[in-house]
Amino acid sequence: MTEPTTTRLRAWAAVALVAYGAVVVSLTMFKAFFVIGMLWRPEAQRNRSMEWTPFALYRDSTSWFGPLFDYLGNVAFLVPVGALLFILLAHRRRAVGLVVGIAALASAAIETLQYVFALGHSDVSDLLFNTLGALVGAVIAHLAGRRLHVLWTGVAVTTAIVFAVLVLLGPRLGDPDKVVEVAAPGPAEPGGAAQADAASAARP
Repeated sequence: MTEPTTTRLRAWAAVALVAYGAVVVSLTMFKAFFVIGMLWRPEAQRNRSMEWTPFALYRDSTSWFGPLFDYLGNVAFLVPVGALLFILLAHRRRAVGLVVGIAALASAAIETLQYVFALGHSDVSDLLFNTLGALVGAVIAHLAGRRLHVLWTGVAVTTAIVFAVLVLLGPRLGDPDKVVEVAAPGPAEPGGAAQADAASAARP
């Protein structure tokens, strides 16, 4: 691969990272300001809570699948970020470690800002699994080599475009008034575990 091609690839990866990063930030911090169909109520997203216990969903859950689905979703959510960051940093020593460090700091910043501005549920498990997702993406991009770098860029840009279309369609995809939000009470409250399963599905 010639240097100009490498330069162009990194430029496109940077564009894709910005576009996909906007999707990540929108779905983690700004759900109070837009809606897609019947997925959530914007007003219900203005809350502040902090969970410091790792894997707390298993403590409050009545099944193993719900928390597993939530945690794997957090991993998958950050895989493209890890891959794109690796493309940008592949020329640096210990590129995978740099990707993990950047992803951890970015995820920690999002969780902190969610709490400070009451924009969602902050959870140390989200930090752990988002960082793991970035690590997985970086390792895959490293092992697969340059031949799949264009694919990662295309997937990220396509995802951002689809998301933008969904946001523009917004309520026309469903009636937000029919959304039923269930708050997640503490484990000591009656029905807390069952309701926590339903609530976890509504947050990224």
